[in-house]
Amino acid sequence: MKKILLISICFIATSCAELQQIANTIPIATGLDNATIASGLREALDFGIDKQVTKLTHKNGFYENNLVKILLPEELQKVDNALRDIGLGSLADEGLKVLNRAAEDAIKEATPIFVAAVKEITFNDAKNILLGNDNSATSYLKNRTNSALYLKFNPVIKNSFSKVGADKIWTNIINKYNAIPFTNNVNPDLTDYVTNEALKGVFTMIGQEEKQIRTNTASRTTNLLRQVFALQD
Repeated sequence: MKKILLISICFIATSCAELQQIANTIPIATGLDNATIASGLREALDFGIDKQVTKLTHKNGFYENNLVKILLPEELQKVDNALRDIGLGSLADEGLKVLNRAAEDAIKEATPIFVAAVKEITFNDAKNILLGNDNSATSYLKNRTNSALYLKFNPVIKNSFSKVGADKIWTNIINKYNAIPFTNNVNPDLTDYVTNEALKGVFTMIGQEEKQIRTNTASRTTNLLRQVFALQD
């Protein structure tokens, strides 16, 4: 009799655990619809822009942040090495720094572009995105907006190159390199390169905030964030 009772208790306990596991995978039971979940995802992305992307606008926001620091493209690494070999290391350092300065300056002008992109994005399958990995919403935003953001952001970067003097410094660098005997001339499109790197940096920082909201309940500072992200805990 005792054995039967013990088996029954174990069966019930196992069944309850399995039922709980199944229940945990059904977010619809919470009553939150797709529109509410989408609003929560947008709010998380907005927090990423407000709390993380704004850090990039400060002096050295890119240059001293190893997550997003813009390094030289492959074709310019030989330029950097050649300048250092002939004693122009300080010029090479300045060249790298102004690329990051241009990105920092451009982000100040471009932040409204990212805010608008978040407001306009439609999460067709918000529940799956919510239950995805730590930066699913950020990845979704990037995939849906990167091309359009590039077109808007590129002229901002070009203008920032002029504002921080990066265009003059890099013209000087490239001319000095091209004058070195036995080197192949280079003429890289730095505006295109920095645009892509700056956009990558923006999405990296937005993703950092999304991960924080997903993994740290204390970061959910609004009712909407608490309500929506509780589903993926």
